[in-house]
Amino acid sequence: MLLSIRHTSRYKYDGPILYAVQRLRLRPQSVAGQTVHSWDVNVEGAAPEVSYVDGFGNWTDLVRYIKESLEIVITAEGQVETEDRCGVFGSVQGFAPVWLFERKTPLTEPGEGVAKLLKDVPDDKEQLDQLHRLMALIHERMRYARASGSIDTTAEAALEAAEGSCRDYTHIFVTAARQLGLPCRYVSGYLMREDGSEQTSPHAWAESHLPGLGWVGFDAVHDMCPNDHYVRIGCGLDYRDAAPVSGVRVGLAGETLSVDVSVEQ
Repeated sequence: MLLSIRHTSRYKYDGPILYAVQRLRLRPQSVAGQTVHSWDVNVEGAAPEVSYVDGFGNWTDLVRYIKESLEIVITAEGQVETEDRCGVFGSVQGFAPVWLFERKTPLTEPGEGVAKLLKDVPDDKEQLDQLHRLMALIHERMRYARASGSIDTTAEAALEAAEGSCRDYTHIFVTAARQLGLPCRYVSGYLMREDGSEQTSPHAWAESHLPGLGWVGFDAVHDMCPNDHYVRIGCGLDYRDAAPVSGVRVGLAGETLSVDVSVEQ
């Protein structure tokens, strides 16, 4: 399937700021299940500083705020051809070893909520079956709320609230899978919805590493493994490692952000 994607992030300031730098992980790569035919990242109101591939294999651009700008507009767009691999991404790619993804982070620290969730995951099943059951449980017990929580919401906090965004669903899955003894990572990317509607953020899902299969994806929001409707951009231990856009700024000016994402065939 050939997907056309356009992702625009618009930062508006109510006055000049002293300094800002943005880290962009907005460039998909040709990997198992997807081939990038064209892609471009355009930034207005900020100047390019450096581009590099980080330790997780994510293609990263750093851009610096241009003095006196009152708006930064970041647009990523292009075409990616995808195939349905039933969620199987396959062997290790990038520099990070598999065992690194067993490590806990502040956002994926397990507690009583994850322990309770795992009580309903049979320990006599094959690992792949366990992960499918885990995905289904999260889907059943959480209510999707796109604007729920914040980027600092932990897996435990989201479980307690019983609602969250795709980021929260993914953190819960990652945390629980690691408790099962399986390496698991956070993945950011794009999803073409069945209705073709525009979106206000990219998507997120998890990938766990299984013997004989390699990395396998699980999207607990939709209770399914990624297919040819998905395009992956970046991955990491949690959201902070894979966020499409992140950064810091210095100054007292207020900031508003609007995001538009379009994914269509």
